[in-house]
Amino acid sequence: MPAFKTLDDYDLSGKKVLLRVDLNLPVTGGKVTDATRAERIVGTILEISNKGGLPVLLSHFGRPKGKPDPDMSLRVVLPVLQTLTGRHIEFAETDWTDVSGAKAIIDSAPAGSVVLLENTRFHAGEEANDPELVARMASLGDLYVNDAFSAAHRAHASTEGLARALPNAAGRAMQAELEALEKGLGHPKKPVIAIVGGAKVSTKIELLENLIEKVEALVIGGGMANTFIYALGYDIGKSLAEKDLKETALRIMDRAEEVHCAIILPIDGVVGWHFEANTPARTYGLDSIDKDGMVLDAGPKSVEKIKAAINEAHTLVWNGPLGAFELPPFDQATVEVARHAAERTRKGELVSVAGGGDTVSALAHAGVKDAFTYVSTAGGAFLEWMEGKPLPGVDALTRR
Repeated sequence: MPAFKTLDDYDLSGKKVLLRVDLNLPVTGGKVTDATRAERIVGTILEISNKGGLPVLLSHFGRPKGKPDPDMSLRVVLPVLQTLTGRHIEFAETDWTDVSGAKAIIDSAPAGSVVLLENTRFHAGEEANDPELVARMASLGDLYVNDAFSAAHRAHASTEGLARALPNAAGRAMQAELEALEKGLGHPKKPVIAIVGGAKVSTKIELLENLIEKVEALVIGGGMANTFIYALGYDIGKSLAEKDLKETALRIMDRAEEVHCAIILPIDGVVGWHFEANTPARTYGLDSIDKDGMVLDAGPKSVEKIKAAINEAHTLVWNGPLGAFELPPFDQATVEVARHAAERTRKGELVSVAGGGDTVSALAHAGVKDAFTYVSTAGGAFLEWMEGKPLPGVDALTRR
């Protein structure tokens, strides 16, 4: 595992700890509707505070285009943070062109409290990783801790620049994420199987190309499977497919064969004639898809094939559903495979790591989100990790 420091490596007593978190929470009508990301950082906040440090929270929120926007103020998350932590949280209406006001609030913060700084993207230097902004931010603290893996794929001032300007460490949520990902693809227990679903091959070409070099079996599902099935010469009716990527699909399959990675595609499909919930559906073999129908889920024979492949694996990495899971009855393949993987995980037979927005929703729909070894809410950062791309926010921690 790449070397990075954690909270265990520092004496936090009396330290002002700049804690990069992800508070980019969904908000409707002025209220947070999903506090999952905030829930994951509570442990780090309280540990810093309990060890005598002052947590000073930095986060982005929305896309204010480098200037203050009252509609994107982090003040909206204060009630949620105070409820989750049980601590008084001082909000600093930070002017990122002059941080003297924020510094005064930090210096006068009472023991046991927490300080929340204003949206880091209220200054254009955040996304530009501007050295002057980094220096102003760094002047507010003694130590930098990154607990926002979901923002680690961006080389911004508060994610990459600060890690190079101050002594740094991974927070507990970041630490857990990195350790889980190491078990997934870094140094996994083999054999490794990956499940990749979703609508389009075009958005996941780099992902597929990276995975076939690292795993023993790759399940391709969702709408993107139709492109591969079409490339093999099957008539897929009116199913979603990127027919112009036929050669790309064939190239990926050829490369997989060269490196001895088994590609697992559906061998039957659940067909609907309308893209809507509870529409009439019927299962077909690949050689008999109705010309007016759409394959919207993997069929029962495909599910059994995938489950059998999971039984032979010690590690599973999952990104993307196997069908249109948001439209019953086309959720069955995703639900059944997810529950099977969860059961093997419970028995200690499988390390299961999953991530991506649709994947998290699908696992929650199947009732097994908490049964996997680790489920990442990081979205883009998780996908870029699966693609084998460097993550600046992580690299800045591991290089010190």
